[in-house]
Amino acid sequence: MSLRIGILGAAAIAPAAVLRPARRRDDVEVAAVAARSAERADAYARQHGIARAYGSYEELVADPAIDLVYVALPNSLHAEWSIAALRAGKHVLCEKPFAMNATEARRMTEAAGETGRRLIEAFHDDYHPLAARTAELAAEIGPIRSVEAVFLVTNRFEPGALRHEPSLGGGALMDLGCYAVHGVRRLLGEEPTVVSATAVLGPAGVDESIEARLEFPSGAIAMVRASMAAEFANWIRFESDTGRVEIEGVVFPARGHSIRSRISGVERVQTVGGDETYDHQLAAIVQALKDGTPLPTEGDDPVANMVVIDAIYAVAGVHRPVPTV
Repeated sequence: MSLRIGILGAAAIAPAAVLRPARRRDDVEVAAVAARSAERADAYARQHGIARAYGSYEELVADPAIDLVYVALPNSLHAEWSIAALRAGKHVLCEKPFAMNATEARRMTEAAGETGRRLIEAFHDDYHPLAARTAELAAEIGPIRSVEAVFLVTNRFEPGALRHEPSLGGGALMDLGCYAVHGVRRLLGEEPTVVSATAVLGPAGVDESIEARLEFPSGAIAMVRASMAAEFANWIRFESDTGRVEIEGVVFPARGHSIRSRISGVERVQTVGGDETYDHQLAAIVQALKDGTPLPTEGDDPVANMVVIDAIYAVAGVHRPVPTV
């Protein structure tokens, strides 16, 4: 029996994240989409060959023929509609960042526990073989002393645009830096303290650029940087007493990446084979729903990531909307 997915939001990310990966499988069907209006939903469904279109989110969540809801809505709506879908008996794949803050994230995971449904954050890069190779290299070089993770893009300001609007959960940290935070937490396997953070705000008040210094219980120090006003860069570097590893293209490795390492005096340049990150993510979800396999981006992990994001904003002095759910 196929896994039947419903998409909440006529989102630009959905074709890459769900639609194309689903069509490359014979056990997954994108069965419905919902948007803010019937006209928008109908147009999106026609464009992407989706059988059913709903003019409200409530209708899709209530559809008994949907097994999993992909929440591709603005960040400010993640908690409300993830919880609604869980309570309607659906599993949920929620786009990153998981919520507006850790308070919402906890309420989401509580709802998952209460309903017995799966709630997964869409850090798709975690499912690519590059993530496993990164963990192997981290173990090979021994205790890590320092990490730096960077995600920079150019995303020019437009009034009301999702990524630049505080009420919708915009900002460089929410959109890009969440990957960097997740990457260093995953690499070190610990939860950090934020010791310093600075931000440059854009015209609407969100962080256009932000950076933070994190300290981990092991003594490792991590720097994370994100910007919507810079030339593209996406990499992570980590060092120990015996080596150094630098990985370019960590979020979308199938589009090109490299691993440069110097460990115990031996230099290597390598890559890792794999499909699109979203294909690996969908494959892991399908398997997990069949056999109950725990996934790395569910449970405590999404909450812990939001705790760090909240702390970075607090230390940087960036005002943020209060919890809504």
